[in-house]
Amino acid sequence: MDTLKFGMLDPIKLPIAKKLYKAHYPAGKPKSDERILTLSQNHSLCALVRFRSIEQYRLMTGMLVLPDFRQQGIGHHFMAQLQQNELTNSDFCFALEHLQGFYSQHGFKVITQEELPSPLKQLFSRYIHGGKTLAAMRYIDPR
Repeated sequence: MDTLKFGMLDPIKLPIAKKLYKAHYPAGKPKSDERILTLSQNHSLCALVRFRSIEQYRLMTGMLVLPDFRQQGIGHHFMAQLQQNELTNSDFCFALEHLQGFYSQHGFKVITQEELPSPLKQLFSRYIHGGKTLAAMRYIDPR
């Protein structure tokens, strides 16, 4: 595997991120007020994830590994970088059922809807009532 570079998306590249999400993850719509982190290989984006601030909490959302880079361990490498450099106990995600195991391998624990902070609970409730099957998860820093 060539050298992977972890970093924050340069704001000038937001249109590129929008184009990638539109092509590969249409529900994901990156915004300029989100913290967008990337993993690149040979100067080409191979993975992105967004952090949306909601009061003093953050919702990790829209993790995308581009199709050409899937099934190569890129997602696990990206999550390891996030654990080392970014994630805190104030971070949550709403995982699709089939991805719970993946996030659990990287420090996220399934929690009940009642355990969510109020502003996240409201958002989670809207998603669930919209028909999505999700698990509320919270990052627990092992350090």
